[in-house]
Amino acid sequence: MKYDLIIIGSGPAGYVAAIRAGQVGLKTAIVEKEKIGGMCLNWGCIPTKSIIESAKYYDSVKNSKEFGIGGIDVKKLTFDWNQVKKRSERIVLRLTKGVEFLLKKNGVDVIKGTATIQSEKAVVVDKQLLETESMILATGSKPKNIDGIQSSSIQDLLDSGKLPENPVIIGCNPHAVELAQFFNLVDTDATLLASQETLIPDADRYLSDFILSKFKKSKINVDFGVKLKSYKNGLLKTNKSEIKTDMLLNASERTATIPESNISFDLSNDCIQVNEFLQTGIENIFAIGDVNGTSKFAHTASAQGLHVVNYISGIKKPFDRTKFPINIYTYPEMAQIGLTEEEVKNESYEYKISEFPLSANGKAMIEGQRDGIVRMVSEKKYGEVLGVQIIANNATDLIAEAGVLMQLEGTVYDVANTIHAHPTISEIYMESGFDAFDQPIHK
Repeated sequence: MKYDLIIIGSGPAGYVAAIRAGQVGLKTAIVEKEKIGGMCLNWGCIPTKSIIESAKYYDSVKNSKEFGIGGIDVKKLTFDWNQVKKRSERIVLRLTKGVEFLLKKNGVDVIKGTATIQSEKAVVVDKQLLETESMILATGSKPKNIDGIQSSSIQDLLDSGKLPENPVIIGCNPHAVELAQFFNLVDTDATLLASQETLIPDADRYLSDFILSKFKKSKINVDFGVKLKSYKNGLLKTNKSEIKTDMLLNASERTATIPESNISFDLSNDCIQVNEFLQTGIENIFAIGDVNGTSKFAHTASAQGLHVVNYISGIKKPFDRTKFPINIYTYPEMAQIGLTEEEVKNESYEYKISEFPLSANGKAMIEGQRDGIVRMVSEKKYGEVLGVQIIANNATDLIAEAGVLMQLEGTVYDVANTIHAHPTISEIYMESGFDAFDQPIHK
C-alpha cells in the first residue's frame, strides 16, 4: 500500500496531524499499537484532570457552608474512587470514539500493530509493507526508570480498585505537583519527593514558590534533592530518610519512545533530534511531540503536528517554540506563556513586572477564589508583553488571551485599552496593563 504520509503513534501529536493531513488531501495512514488517543487521552491528560476535578468538587462541598448551604454533615462525606474512575472512563471513551470518527471522516487509514521503519520511505506493520513519501514519528514517551527501583505509573493508579493510604510521588514537574495536591484534597496523606531544588523547573520561580507555600499551608510533605536507595516491603529508603508507603508513584521525567528502525536517528538527551522544521536528520521523516524532547505538553505536540502537515503541503517556515502555554492543574490553577522573569534578565532586557491580585477582583470574591494573581512581564521601551504568569481558579483558560496578545506582538497599552466585561476574572488583565504604567484602576 502506498501513502503520501504515514504517522506512527496516535496521541495528540499523531492524530491531529493525521486529521489535518486528510483535510488537505494527503493519502494518510496512522499506525497505533495500543489505543487511539495515546497516553494523553487514555491514561494522562484527560483521566488525570478528571479525577482532579472530582477532588476539587469534594473539597468544595466540604466548604459549602460559607456559601450559605446547610444540612451537610462533612464528617459523613466520602470520596468514591470507583465512581470517580467510572466518570473518568466515560469521558475518555467519548473522546477516543470522537477521534476515531474524525480519522475515518477525513479518510485516514487506521492500522493497528507495531511499526518498524524499514527505510526512509517504507514501514512494516506485522509483515505488511507500507510505502510513503513522508513519515511522522509521534510515538510519545514513557516514565524513566527510577534508579532501578520498581514503581507504579499513573496507569497503575487508575487501574487500582482503591486509593493508596500513604502514597509517595516522585518528580518535580506539573504532573507530580498535581498528583500530590489531588491526594491532599481527598484527605490522603501523600509525600512529594523532588530530585531538584524547585517543584516546577520549567515554570517561573514565582509560580513554583507559590505552590510550595500552598503545600506547606495544606501540610503536604515535600522534600527536595532526594535520591532513592531502595523500595521493599512498603519501605522506601532515600538519601535523607525512610518512608512507609503502599504506592510509589513515578511522576518523574519521561524518556522518548523511539520506534524500531533499520535506520538510525541523531539523539539528544535520549530524544530524536529535530531541526527548526521538526525534521530528523532524514529530510522526509519528522518527529513531533514527546519523542523529540522539545516540549512535554499535548497542545504543543498537536501544534507541531499541524506545522509538519503544513510544511509537507508547501508552507515551509520554522516552528516557533517560544509561545506555548504551560498549564498546571493545581488548586488554584497556574499557567504561563512566553519568557519567565529569569529568562528576561538573562537576555538583558530592560523590563517591568506589572501585576494585579485576585483578592481585589469582584468575580473572584463572588466565587470564593481570591487566592491568585496575574503577572505581566513587558519590555520598557515599547511595552511589548514578553511573558505572562497567572494564578487563578481557571488560569489554564485565561492564559489563552495572553497567547493571542503575544502572537500579535501586543503591548501593555493594548491590554489596558481592551474592554473586559465586569464582573469577570479576565479584568485582572486590564488592571495589570494599567499597572505597567503605574495607573491601575482598582489598586
